[in-house]
Amino acid sequence: MSRIGKKPVPVPAAITATVDGQTVKMKGAKGELSFTLPEVLKVEKTAEGIEITLGEDTKQARSMWGMSRSMVQNLITGVSEGYTHTLEIHGVGFKAALKGKDVLTMSIGFSHDVVHQIPPGVEVKVGGAKQEVVTVSGIDKQLVGQVAADIRASRKPEPYQGKGVRFKGEHVFRKEGKKK
Repeated sequence: MSRIGKKPVPVPAAITATVDGQTVKMKGAKGELSFTLPEVLKVEKTAEGIEITLGEDTKQARSMWGMSRSMVQNLITGVSEGYTHTLEIHGVGFKAALKGKDVLTMSIGFSHDVVHQIPPGVEVKVGGAKQEVVTVSGIDKQLVGQVAADIRASRKPEPYQGKGVRFKGEHVFRKEGKKK
């Protein structure tokens, strides 16, 4: 039995939740999101919130039970509060700049600028004294996390001097350089 899956997902009063077959739709102050559950699960709206139960007792159904409940919870958090990832750029002369609202240009030590297209539904801000802080925010947890991971992957922090793009609060294991 999934300890997470058997708990109902409480729906706050400010959010409108609808269940149509296997699709759960949430509408809140920040926007609207939906998630389609696998066919091996049952979903229904009750007085306690949204309850997800097993349609059939198989290994596949049990493995998707808790994940589906978490996805529904992420919809509620997304339309009410939203999600944010903050990235820091470390290195001499490394910086980021926005061109319009959908293009992020980063100068991170290559012979060319690294350009990222920002998908709709995600907002990117550049701040800091030297334009070294990039904030990615939006209502879709998966999309915000993927955009932040793509930005970080353009130049991962290296272990000798720590230069590169990292998440705020991320610890970079530093190595000792050569000794004479």
